[in-house]
Amino acid sequence: MSWTWRRPGRARLPRGEGPWAWLAAGSISLSLLLLALLLVLLATRGLGHFWPSDVAQLTLSDGRTLAGRAVKQTPLPDSEGEERLYRTGNRDLDGDIWTWVPVADIETEAYPVDLVVLERRRWGDFIGRLVAWRPAEGERLEGPEAWQALRARLADHGRQREAIARLRDRVLLPLAGELEGRGEDPAAARAMSEVEARMRAMHEAMAGDLVVMESADGRRIRLPVEEIVRARQPNDMGVAAKLVDWGDGVWRFLSEGPRSGNVEGGVWPAIFGTVLMVMLMSLLVTPFGVLAAVYLNEVAHQGRLTRLVRIGVRNLAGVPSIVYGVFGLGVFVYGLGGRLDQWFFEASLPSPTFGTGGLLWASLTLALLTLPVVIVATEEGLSRIPDRQREGALALGATRLEMLSRVVLPMAAPAMLTGMILAVARAAGEVAPLMLVGVAKLAPQVPLDGDFPFLHLERKFMHLGYHIFDTAFHSNDVQAAMPLVYATALLLVLVILVLNLTAIFLRHYLRSRHGGLSRF
Repeated sequence: MSWTWRRPGRARLPRGEGPWAWLAAGSISLSLLLLALLLVLLATRGLGHFWPSDVAQLTLSDGRTLAGRAVKQTPLPDSEGEERLYRTGNRDLDGDIWTWVPVADIETEAYPVDLVVLERRRWGDFIGRLVAWRPAEGERLEGPEAWQALRARLADHGRQREAIARLRDRVLLPLAGELEGRGEDPAAARAMSEVEARMRAMHEAMAGDLVVMESADGRRIRLPVEEIVRARQPNDMGVAAKLVDWGDGVWRFLSEGPRSGNVEGGVWPAIFGTVLMVMLMSLLVTPFGVLAAVYLNEVAHQGRLTRLVRIGVRNLAGVPSIVYGVFGLGVFVYGLGGRLDQWFFEASLPSPTFGTGGLLWASLTLALLTLPVVIVATEEGLSRIPDRQREGALALGATRLEMLSRVVLPMAAPAMLTGMILAVARAAGEVAPLMLVGVAKLAPQVPLDGDFPFLHLERKFMHLGYHIFDTAFHSNDVQAAMPLVYATALLLVLVILVLNLTAIFLRHYLRSRHGGLSRF
């Protein structure tokens, strides 16, 4: 063995690469860095909204007193100095929940432990002091006893609301469906009246209790306890208590429905609708995409017509999504849906059943939108399978169908899943076509429940992408909605990530089992 001495110095790139390898690596690193910054921005702006930050009580130079949470601080536009934005709540007293305060006008800033933040079903937060607890029956309480009574009553109200929701979803709605399907049924109507009476009694049991609150400037107001969701004293909470409260807020965001025009509450119906639509879309697009790719690559004569079809499929991937939405509205909703209503739901007309937007038409529209992606990815995988695999199977006596089903398709399965991953990533974030074929600002019922046929394809549904659009541009208070926009955007990214990781793990399993190609 001969050794060649080389003068020490900088490592040389392989001949022909030049600076392009470093440029490609730098581009990938920059892309990953921007992605990480995006996720950090969404996480800090979105998840930070649920942290129970301290509430400041300010005394201003003009004698005013206010209490609120500092949101941001910006320079004054026409003079030196800065101004600070506080979320002061108390919309029913002040007409707004935001107050800009010049920093130079703040004389004192304190954080009293007795300041209370009430999260309400309407009117937003109330920030002030608890003066008294006035139950419907019993004695008036003040001080710490009033605070303990309020917390206990709110816990009881939470259990009552859960019981009412169970009665509505498991008993009342199925009975309403039976009455709608059968017509007049005295037994079902009587049972429905009994359930409604029971629910009214539970609502009445929650009514009557009042709390007397005092704002920072001394104004007092009586608030019904049934309108209060949560009560907290952030300035009196330690780090551990705040962490527990933050976890509870995140859980409520994930498990509850929206309220107050989607500016408050949770996004559970939107999560459920997004995942269900993407799964149904995947079940529809994968068989058709795979069959089309198999025909183009394995069955069709490789001539000019086949090349034109491939060019057309690839061009379909560049058609704007709103065009697919118009096609779905005209063909699926008004065409097929209108015919289905005439054939099978004539008794319900003129109220449409399938002749309006719904889960089925939205899934079909997005399946059509993502079909070119699945076809191209699957065909690429089929074209990379060596011909010797096909010839070997045929030489051993397999039919052409057996060769395709037992040799070619298993080896191309990772490529099929790659196409499905790309389809899921695109479909889950689409909003424009869904606005025409089935998405709703607020859907009172999810498409899947315990009532036969369990999966209701004709129902409208909520979607995370449309929820972001509606909350950011159509809410009455954009400043209050922005944290929920960030949190919902982060959630949409995580939903897509979970769906894609599931397909990636399945692709890895199939690759290791069937010896798939390394490029897929």
